[in-house]
Amino acid sequence: MRTLHRSAALAAAGTAVLAVALTACGSGSKDEGAAKPAATVAAQPSKDASAAAGSAAMTAMKSGGTTVSKSVTAKQAGTKSGGSKDTDSYAYTHPCTGGQVTVRVTRRAATQRVIEVRNTGASACGLSYYPAVDLGSSASADQSHNIKPLVPGGLGGPPAYALHAGRTAYALIDLNPSGATTGTAPGIDEMNVLANGDHMSNAETRNFPLGSGAKVLKPKLGLHSATVAQAVASMQQADTRS
Repeated sequence: MRTLHRSAALAAAGTAVLAVALTACGSGSKDEGAAKPAATVAAQPSKDASAAAGSAAMTAMKSGGTTVSKSVTAKQAGTKSGGSKDTDSYAYTHPCTGGQVTVRVTRRAATQRVIEVRNTGASACGLSYYPAVDLGSSASADQSHNIKPLVPGGLGGPPAYALHAGRTAYALIDLNPSGATTGTAPGIDEMNVLANGDHMSNAETRNFPLGSGAKVLKPKLGLHSATVAQAVASMQQADTRS
């Protein structure tokens, strides 16, 4: 009887030890999981959150980049447009100078001469409505009695004629519109031209020979024009002393 109770007691004791060992093993697994820092886990965003954040950042970058690009382009365009010197408005505030233009005179008909004023500069400049012209004798020291042509009347104040870079303005003078062979002014053999009569000094006047025997009577001068045909039509409207 004593042997039976001892075996039962030993068996019970072994079962208790095994139960304690299993409990300790299970308890160790739970403690390892709980030891992970909560802050470390919280700092790692989910894949969905990362993707959303990346997409938002890319959208913001694209939007910002587009805005900056458009702003720079607009600024450059404005600078280019605003800084242009070959415009009418620039010409009206920057008169042509003698060093910026060349003047040439050609014969169109027996009594007609075409005055060509060419802008050789890189920017536009402003001319008077018509060149300052007078006709006289190359041999005379006194030019005060030179003949001045009639010009179109009814003109307003400046701005007058905008001459763009590389362009030519034409003005036509008819020395003898009536074609008269008698009563013409004697000794006239030279034409004096000041391209921009409103702003150039007399020292910039150019002299052009008419040749001996030129017949001058009540000459007419037209406005600076873009073409010779327009210059002729303008000359025909001349009715006012210059």
